[in-house]
Amino acid sequence: MKKKLAILSICSALSFSLFVGFPTKITKAAPKTEHYVVAYKGKVPDNYSETISNAGGTVERVIPEIGVIEVASEDPSFLSKVKEDKNIQSAGRELEAYLEPDPDDAMNFTPGTPDGQKVTLDSDAESYWDKQWDMQRITHEGDSYKLNKGNHDTVVAVIDTGIDFSHPDLKENVDLAGSKTFVPGTTDAWDQNGHGTHVAGSIAANGKVKGVGPDLTVRAYRVFGATGGAQQSWITDAIVTAANDGVEVINMSIGGWRWMAHNLDEKGDSASMVAYQRSIQYAIQKGVTVVVSAGNDSKNLGDLHDMQAYWKDTYGIDIKGPSRVVPAQIPGVITVSSSNEWSNNSIAFYSNYGNSIDVAAPGGDNGPLYDSLYRQDPTGNYLDKRDYTYRTLSTYPTYPVAGGNATTQFSDGQWHGYSYLHGTSMAAPKVAGIAGVIKAVHPEYTPAQVAAAIRQSSIDFGKVGHDPLYGAGEANIYNFLSNN
Repeated sequence: MKKKLAILSICSALSFSLFVGFPTKITKAAPKTEHYVVAYKGKVPDNYSETISNAGGTVERVIPEIGVIEVASEDPSFLSKVKEDKNIQSAGRELEAYLEPDPDDAMNFTPGTPDGQKVTLDSDAESYWDKQWDMQRITHEGDSYKLNKGNHDTVVAVIDTGIDFSHPDLKENVDLAGSKTFVPGTTDAWDQNGHGTHVAGSIAANGKVKGVGPDLTVRAYRVFGATGGAQQSWITDAIVTAANDGVEVINMSIGGWRWMAHNLDEKGDSASMVAYQRSIQYAIQKGVTVVVSAGNDSKNLGDLHDMQAYWKDTYGIDIKGPSRVVPAQIPGVITVSSSNEWSNNSIAFYSNYGNSIDVAAPGGDNGPLYDSLYRQDPTGNYLDKRDYTYRTLSTYPTYPVAGGNATTQFSDGQWHGYSYLHGTSMAAPKVAGIAGVIKAVHPEYTPAQVAAAIRQSSIDFGKVGHDPLYGAGEANIYNFLSNN
């Protein structure tokens, strides 16, 4: 799948009709509706609706807790007009975020039909625990479950594509009533993509597969549809709402490279960046631990030159000045890189790294053979060298969804709710689950104390001490529980 850029532009289209004997007739296309984020310097003023209307806009969403609104307008001069309001800190076209793509997308990976080597699972098996190398490692072969499995009072918010609430491994731990959707045109938080259900399983599955905290509660805050991206205000609203709902942990396996050329305005941060930062700080101040994925671009988040070259080579866009990847480089979050099964010195080939990494967690990869070939030549095609069993097995919707059941088939030929996936999207929820169990043991812990506990109990992979690949090391819930 070709990566999409969150570049918003105003396009004027002219339609020409040429008839013999008549002059050319020019018909203007209908005005294009653009969406904007407006961040006020303080609270949303009482007369905001009137001032937005006078500037040619319509208020679509209000997030009063952080002084942010979403506006729709067909007026191309809306921005210049609204910026005359001295109460506004920043206003700009709304940016769009995307789920982290499958790392093999760069190889023109087609889900389900890459090389005919799907993993076959026994439909009648009572458990797939023997396939969960990732969970075995971070729980010390399941020993952490004997110490603490979390509890239903501890809620982990999954800001993602939704959850399959009927999944047999999740249905006892999902909060359907409390789940919400922020996607316009949708009425529920059921997962129509698969990503969110896989993430939720890594946190709190309790069935054929296990999550880090099999007794934790997971709640869906849906910001993605079956396909496509999520507007910034949807994500912002979900973060603030989850914090207001009193969740203990938020997991966001959400990408951000498409933001890099767009997070600076002429006078500082773009409005979307302001909204993102404010919402996360709001959640942290409410006592919420926020865990995010590092991204799947194999890039050093701390190297501006590396990021500039990536954008230039991949998209032909020149980045001027400092830029950040979000949410991975927003202050206060726990940023997670992806480790693999077979090495404690080399993270997954696709994982971003750098000084922003707090810890690593198992996100899986395609195995050591694929890794060695990729690192020799990242542009090569090694799809037939992949071994899916090095990926991470978790829950997947029990009904057909967009993209299909990419890497897994079942002995009875029927559709079942499990799949092997890999990515930093799969690494982050392991840490979110660990954070949830820590909060179950110590509900009084602040987000900073939770983050410190995760770092201090991690296994020191890579170079001794903190390093740019693993951060403090690979997160491990057993290490924490056995010492607390």
